[in-house]
Amino acid sequence: MIRFLTTFSLLLLGTLAHGQIHPPFAEQCVERYARHYNVPAELIAALIDVESGWNPRAVSNKGAMGLMQLMPSTARRFGAARPFDIEQNVAAGTRYVTTLMWEFHGDLRLVTAAYYAGDRWVGEAQLSYSNPDVIAYVRAVRRRYVVRRLQQWNSLKGVQAR
Repeated sequence: MIRFLTTFSLLLLGTLAHGQIHPPFAEQCVERYARHYNVPAELIAALIDVESGWNPRAVSNKGAMGLMQLMPSTARRFGAARPFDIEQNVAAGTRYVTTLMWEFHGDLRLVTAAYYAGDRWVGEAQLSYSNPDVIAYVRAVRRRYVVRRLQQWNSLKGVQAR
C-alpha cells in the first residue's frame, strides 16, 4: 500500500511539474479575465488546452511562452512583462483574444485562426486558406471548446435540477 501511494505521489508530482493537471489558480485567472473582457472562458481554456496543455513553463520552437503561448512581442503589446507568470500570461492572452473578437466580429473560426497564424494573415485570407496546420489547429480548438461548453451546460443543468 505504501509503495502504491509513493508511486502515485511521484506520478502526481511529475504530472504537476509538467502542467498536465489544471492548476486551480490558472483556472481562476481564466474565469476572472474571461468575465472581465466578456470572452467565453471555455474559449480561453480551449486555447490553453491546445497551446500548452496547461504547462505555465511551456516554450514553443518559435519562442511562444507560457500557458497561452504568447510570442514575446504579443506578450509586451498586451502587458505581460513576465510571460511565464500565470496571471500576466492569461490576462495578456485574453486581452489579445478580445481584440481578435472585435477585429473578426466574434467569428470564432477567424479568431482562433488569427490566434495561431496572426491577425494580418487571417484578415487578408478570411479563412479561404489551405494551410493544413491552421485548419488542424482551428479544428482542435473547436473540439475542446465544444467539449468545455457541453461540460458547462451539463453542470448548470445539474445545479438547476437540485
